[in-house]
Amino acid sequence: MIDIAREAFGLAGINVEYVNMSWARALQQARDGYVDAVVGALPGDAPDFVFPKAAIGYSKIALYTHPDNNWQFSGVDSLSQFTLLAINGYAYSPELDSYIAKYQDDPEKVWILSGPAPLSRAIELLHQRRSDVFPEDRYVMQWQLEQDGSAESLRMATVIHESPLYVAFSPVGSDSLELAALLSEGAKALQSTGRVAEILARYGLSWSD
Repeated sequence: MIDIAREAFGLAGINVEYVNMSWARALQQARDGYVDAVVGALPGDAPDFVFPKAAIGYSKIALYTHPDNNWQFSGVDSLSQFTLLAINGYAYSPELDSYIAKYQDDPEKVWILSGPAPLSRAIELLHQRRSDVFPEDRYVMQWQLEQDGSAESLRMATVIHESPLYVAFSPVGSDSLELAALLSEGAKALQSTGRVAEILARYGLSWSD
C-alpha cells in the first residue's frame, strides 16, 4: 500500500515520507495533525478520518494459533477459554472488536500489545504458548512468517472478516479531502496501466487476491 501510495502521489508531484510507529500512536498523531495520514486503515479503525473513494488494499483477518492447537472458531464465545492477543488500537471485525472492548481489562481473556513491533511479539508469544489466539491480516502474517523463515510455524484457524483497506487522512488536515482525491485518482491511473499489478507481484499478490 505504501508503494502504491508513493507512486500515486508521485503522479501529482507529491513526495511521501513513511514513518513506522505503533498503530495507536499513528492514529493519535494524525488526529493531532502531526502526520497527514495512516496506512492500512479499516473504517472501524478511524471512523472520524477522511477516507478516499478508492481502496488500495484488501484485508482478510484470520485467527492464528500454535500449530498443535486444534481449536475451531464458532463465534466469539468460543474464545472464552483462551487468551486472545490484540494490537492496541486495531480494528479486526465488528464482533471481535466488541469482544476485545468488553474484556480488555481482563488479561486472562485479552492481552493488548503495544509498541513498534507487536506482530513479532505476538508470534513469539504464540510459539511460547504464553497466549492462545491472535488475529492478523493473513497477507501480513504470511509475509512476516516467510521473512522469518518459518512459514508453517503457526496454524491459521479461520478467516473471520474481509474488508477493503485504505490510506486514511487526518480529520484535522486542511488538505485531507484534496489528498484523498489525489490518491484515488493516482491509484486508478496506476491500475489502468498495469502498474498496480506489477507492484503487487513483488509481494506474491494479485489484485484478485
